[in-house]
Amino acid sequence: MRVTPNWKAISRSGMQHLAPASLIAPGPPTCLPSTAPKDPADREARSIVDWNENASIGEHLWYDTSVSGDVCYVGEESCMAKTAKSLPRKKCAACKIVVHVACIDQLAKINFRCKPTFREAGCRNIREPSFVRHHWVHRRRQDGKCKQCGKGFQQKFAFHSKEIVAISCSWCKQAYHNKVSCFMLQQIEEPCSLGAHAAVIVPPTWVIRMRRPQNSFKSSTKKKKRTSFKRKPSKKGMDEQESKWRPFIIKPLPSALTKPVLIFINPKSGGNQGTKVMQTFMWYLNPRQVFDLSNGGPRDALEMYKKVPNLRILACGGDGTVGWILSVLDQLQMNPQPPVAVLPLGTGNDLARTLNWGGGYTDEPVSKILSHVEDGLIVQLDRWNLDLQRNPDVGPEEFDDGVQKLPLDVFNNYFSLGFDAHVTLEFHESREANPEKFNSRFRNKMFYAGAAFSDFLQRSSKDLAKHVKVVCDGMDLTPKIQELKFQCIVFLNIPRYCAGTMPWGTPGEHHDFEPQRHDDGYIEVIGFTMTSLAALQVGGHGERLHQCKEVTLTTYKSIPMQVDGEPCRLAPSIIHIALRNKANMVQKAKRRPSMPLLNDQQSLPEQLRIRVSRVSMHNYEALYYDKEKLREASVPLGVIVVPGDCDLMVCRTHIDRLQEDFPFIPPSFQRRFQQEGDGTNPRVLSSQRLSPKWCFLDSTSAERFFRIDRAQEHLHLVVDTSGDELFVLDPEPVACGGLAGEGAAGGGGGGGGGATGAGPGMPDLVEPTTGGPEGAVAAEDAGDRLEGAASAGDQLVPRCLPENSSHVQAPPVITFSSEDSGIMSAARIGDYEKFLNAYKSGEAMLTTDSAGWTVLHHAASLGHKDLVRFILSGGPSELLDMADTETGETALHKAAALHHRTICYYLVEKGASLMKTDLQGNTPQHKAQEAGDPELAAYLENRQHYQMIVREDQETAV
Repeated sequence: MRVTPNWKAISRSGMQHLAPASLIAPGPPTCLPSTAPKDPADREARSIVDWNENASIGEHLWYDTSVSGDVCYVGEESCMAKTAKSLPRKKCAACKIVVHVACIDQLAKINFRCKPTFREAGCRNIREPSFVRHHWVHRRRQDGKCKQCGKGFQQKFAFHSKEIVAISCSWCKQAYHNKVSCFMLQQIEEPCSLGAHAAVIVPPTWVIRMRRPQNSFKSSTKKKKRTSFKRKPSKKGMDEQESKWRPFIIKPLPSALTKPVLIFINPKSGGNQGTKVMQTFMWYLNPRQVFDLSNGGPRDALEMYKKVPNLRILACGGDGTVGWILSVLDQLQMNPQPPVAVLPLGTGNDLARTLNWGGGYTDEPVSKILSHVEDGLIVQLDRWNLDLQRNPDVGPEEFDDGVQKLPLDVFNNYFSLGFDAHVTLEFHESREANPEKFNSRFRNKMFYAGAAFSDFLQRSSKDLAKHVKVVCDGMDLTPKIQELKFQCIVFLNIPRYCAGTMPWGTPGEHHDFEPQRHDDGYIEVIGFTMTSLAALQVGGHGERLHQCKEVTLTTYKSIPMQVDGEPCRLAPSIIHIALRNKANMVQKAKRRPSMPLLNDQQSLPEQLRIRVSRVSMHNYEALYYDKEKLREASVPLGVIVVPGDCDLMVCRTHIDRLQEDFPFIPPSFQRRFQQEGDGTNPRVLSSQRLSPKWCFLDSTSAERFFRIDRAQEHLHLVVDTSGDELFVLDPEPVACGGLAGEGAAGGGGGGGGGATGAGPGMPDLVEPTTGGPEGAVAAEDAGDRLEGAASAGDQLVPRCLPENSSHVQAPPVITFSSEDSGIMSAARIGDYEKFLNAYKSGEAMLTTDSAGWTVLHHAASLGHKDLVRFILSGGPSELLDMADTETGETALHKAAALHHRTICYYLVEKGASLMKTDLQGNTPQHKAQEAGDPELAAYLENRQHYQMIVREDQETAV
């Protein structure tokens, strides 16, 4: 057997005969018994799993791909693309190989099949435990590191390389270098552990293809005499038995450690998201546990997996998809009923929001979703029956314009009537009449808005209260409904409604009502006027009417209604609402680090000091696959100090306070900077204010960055989503884009021209709610940082103006000592007017007393902020780093030791050195630490690091 040099991890061992078919080079087929196809004839390329009795083991699941960097898997010798410049390609969802469509038949010649998804039934092995072998695949590009040597897969300049660099398993995802020293021979025959998601994967050894039962008994050589008077099985009974036969059965091996997951995907939800997600699930799992709901629904799959212990279900779609699956589970009466998790696709998704799965799927890795399904908490969801009967007290003429049946007889989220149902019904009817006009989400939203506004003007639901009667647990609410003239009534089971609003609110201060729960056996009844419906979108709530176990609703005319978003116009009816059952659901749990030992008190620090960096949407879309490049492209915002066990919701409040500390730059100054700046100082003014739509990025728990839904921030601990740096994604450009730009890679920004210590304009400091004598930097301190520029006329120049500005000319540098000079005494007492007059009279700022203190030393140590700002704007730069003769401390040392945070900010932004040490070897950061101010120390440490980066960049440039 000839082995090509590319298969060097196996060919050099001299034992090629042990390699599975997936690693053998072109040559005679040598199929292992477990993977040999039953039908050697050529089969058409499939895109969905084959559940027929003629299914082939190792069949690929192809979908179209346009990725140009992937080389055809069959290799140069067998590839058909040599004779054509461009051929369409397909990619296998299960093993991720790419081939030209014309080369698919060549895979049989090199004896490469996909990972097996089932096994054959045999007389002896159907109940015997068996193991799964690795499915080794050669890769020309591979992420991550080698399992054996720990080194990365070097692929520099190898985008179109045809060299095989790695061997990886399609099941466990382990990867090795394609060389003998890394890929050991014994690994070819080793059992596969199925990797990180082994607990949720259905092994192919559980899925068994059965032989069709034989209906004839003529195979026996003798006819036995009947000794029983039982009737012979009829032909009809035989046909029924035949109709119940299924080609595949599931024979699980029960284990408390396994939680197999069935994936049901509605590909129509969320645009093209459903199809892409389904392909990714087939890569991580067994494709025979991933089902497309558009191919027959969930019933057959649930019947087949009915007896699998610890089964969990993941419904990928909208709330309607979840309701569909729950209804089938009711019909099958599975005991215990498997819990259902939700991956929200599309819009709305109120049930998904309630269970902490968020309002929509963004780009969270599927691997993390599987972990959440496995680790999620099992909670219960009340489900309610809608029993309907015709209202006998209404004349027949009222039934002409209404239907006699609701679209659903069970609801999980809500049942409503009135204004909201009328708008939904109008949209539904228009879409059925002209489906071609409703092919975009934006157009649909515009129609909704227009229909709602039209209905508001027409007041079509203004008389709703006159035509209904509502009785809750025997209490008649009709008088109150008529008094308040509600135009919409909602019977709500979950806290969320209408794409995330909370109409019940938080009735903590009201003793008449309890907070809403989805598992308490009570339903909430809420009334809305047009005013309260409008307020709902900005955090308001409706009128709370009742919390009850049973409702009787009587209508006396045809009224628009909707059940979990499915609308209709119902004829006069009597509707009885009562609890049906409780469904098991999977609630996304709050992420926690690995469980510490009981005696380990250092598992989490009391406080974390984390740098916050901003990532633009442009850089995120271009570099999200490369963590290091995205880190380099981020722009630092600041440092926050938070509790070690806090979640991202707490971090958001700290980052918002960082925004408050950023000084306001008037538009007139912005224009002046653009006209007079030299291209470097504007970088110092780079506006790092985040847009209201910013979100967190998880940078640690997956192979790439991914966004975290704002509604799920309370579920993510900061220690789980970041290391020493916390990244945020801003989908919109910064407000002062003309000044800021995105910054260079590395986030360093321009350090030249201005102060070398000045980083991006936002202060790297979040103050605690309580502090020392200086306390938190007050809002007025942050707001008046540029205020003096207008009040002091031409005598005070903001720190941000270019150095060559003609507003104030610094006096010549003259150094002398004087104890009684007017400018020095004014600095000691903080007399701004006296200091200004002395400066106008010609006294130099570069003045020291007998201890070597400058005017900046005195102003900074005594906390005179206005005076410090004036000195920094008009004084010589030598003042910044001048040290006294007794301790060797600069003005920044003095301010840091005395908790003067705002003054420290002024000094650092002007360019004071953070690396200069006093006679004891302490930097300003050390002085803040000794003074017991960790937040200020964190800020100074961050700026010190920034100065070092700028200095290194300047040295490199030289």
